[in-house]
Amino acid sequence: MTITRIDAIEPIGRDEARTLAATEYARVVAQYRSLGTGDWSAPTACEAWDVRAMAGHTVGMMEDFTSLRRVVGRMWSASRAARTAGGPVVDSMTAQQVAALESCTTEALIARAVGAGPAAAQWRTSRSGLLRRMPMKESVGGIEETWRMAYLFDVVLTRDPWMHRSDIACATGRAMELTPDHDGRIVADVVGEWARRHGQPCTLVLTGPAGGHYVAGDGGEHHELDAVEFCRTISGRAIGAGLLTQEVPF
Repeated sequence: MTITRIDAIEPIGRDEARTLAATEYARVVAQYRSLGTGDWSAPTACEAWDVRAMAGHTVGMMEDFTSLRRVVGRMWSASRAARTAGGPVVDSMTAQQVAALESCTTEALIARAVGAGPAAAQWRTSRSGLLRRMPMKESVGGIEETWRMAYLFDVVLTRDPWMHRSDIACATGRAMELTPDHDGRIVADVVGEWARRHGQPCTLVLTGPAGGHYVAGDGGEHHELDAVEFCRTISGRAIGAGLLTQEVPF
């Protein structure tokens, strides 16, 4: 396995982000089409959601990011709901997405994903520089951060459906489609951000089709685990030790 210096991992640019988003959305559709009738009611790692609710969130998020009107409308509505409920805006947003699509049949939900995926990939990565530079607040590991919208558009909105694909794979016992060029690139970008966040020397050996051998500095902690499990751990879905307690947004 080739050793990759973590500081040499290139950030995801706009053109690459568009390709990754389009591919990820296509894989979401393929996963939904592979599910059996009983799979849709399986509980997931997100305690409030079964597979059907998780799919409603994912498709709703796709649709929300196909126009500025939809994004602003959802943000405004979720902000109002969050003030009333006293919780995070993102929780209100995802709850609204689930509720808005819960009456759809699974066939209709899949059809909406087919239509929204390409549009969302294009819209997210073709916004003006002004919008991409706008700040937003989000919490990671209980700490509030300020992000640029470009980070949300290019990175987080692809990581989110990718992680939920892994959630559904875990919930249903069905294999997650993984390839080095797509999933391996998403994981490498996560590794780069994880290392920047903790700033410590380490060696990370990730197994599986999306894996790789990564090194930062000299010495430090050594961790070896499956690539998807690494991402699930630093997303907060599993308990990690040492540097694996450093969370990364998904």
